[in-house]
Amino acid sequence: MVTCMEENAYPLEVDVLTAETDFKNGAILLDVREPLELGICKVEGSLDIPMGQIPGRLEELPREGCLLVLCHHGSRSGQVTYFLRNQGFDNAVNVAGGIDAWANAVEPTLVRY
Repeated sequence: MVTCMEENAYPLEVDVLTAETDFKNGAILLDVREPLELGICKVEGSLDIPMGQIPGRLEELPREGCLLVLCHHGSRSGQVTYFLRNQGFDNAVNVAGGIDAWANAVEPTLVRY
């Protein structure tokens, strides 16, 4: 699978293992879950903006470099990724499986819900 960090290639979606590698290499991880969900578990160092607030906070998002979008299972983050791409954020990439897959494959100490 192509990572975000390879020659600025921005696939529409990556798996969590690829996302982890990209995040460790400087990609921004945008978590679009609600504050209650973030209270259960979160990836340390993520940028947390609830899905409903994204349209009003576009200026906080980078237009350069990989922008990985994460939610619970990947549905909301997929919607946000499409929205961001339509707003000119060609660097927005959905993280397939969301925090649930991340907790399963990357950080098994995270609480799953």
